[in-house]
Amino acid sequence: MVDGSSPTRATPFADTLVDAFPFLVVGLVASIPLLLVPSSWSVTGRFVAHLSAVVGLGLLVAIKLAPRLDEVFFRGRGWTARRAALGTAVVLVVVVTGVIALVTLASAAALRFDPSLQFLQLISALDIAWASAAIVIGGHHLWGRATGTAAGVVLGVLCVFSIWNYLRVVGYTPTEGWRVDGSRLNTLVLPFDMAAAVAAIAVLVLAVRKLSTNRAGE
Repeated sequence: MVDGSSPTRATPFADTLVDAFPFLVVGLVASIPLLLVPSSWSVTGRFVAHLSAVVGLGLLVAIKLAPRLDEVFFRGRGWTARRAALGTAVVLVVVVTGVIALVTLASAAALRFDPSLQFLQLISALDIAWASAAIVIGGHHLWGRATGTAAGVVLGVLCVFSIWNYLRVVGYTPTEGWRVDGSRLNTLVLPFDMAAAVAAIAVLVLAVRKLSTNRAGE
């Protein structure tokens, strides 16, 4: 029954999920053909190509969602402008990371990696996804879309390189699983991860500070 009242507008969070959902669907559908990739192919080649693809997908989701940092996700809670902007930023980064988590789980399984290597792929993808998303989203509002995107791409490339270099140096278990070498992780991977995390947090915080300051002055 139509009562003539105006329709209720979707919340910013719902709009964000709607924007991200097509990327999730594309990623999951694209995982199906990976079942046909021969396991005889280079494990490093498959691993790096797969990681690069999911990182690229994360960048696309972040680029799509970046303008939404201007919106207020937590109206009516009495939060300060800065706290509300920070909450919005966290939601956007979590949505990007969630999409990449689901796609990585499905596609890594389709490629039939050893379970330990699937776990390495998952934590690598999530680590890169949240940091690159923070860079892209924050950079979009600090320097513009093109520069923010470029910064996210550079971060993603450097992090993927660190994982590739670790696998090149350390190699795999006899079953092509993840060979864990703590000292090599500390020297070949963690410095990149820590630098990426610091840069991502700094860029996102600066963007939140800029937006909250602008809102307070309105």
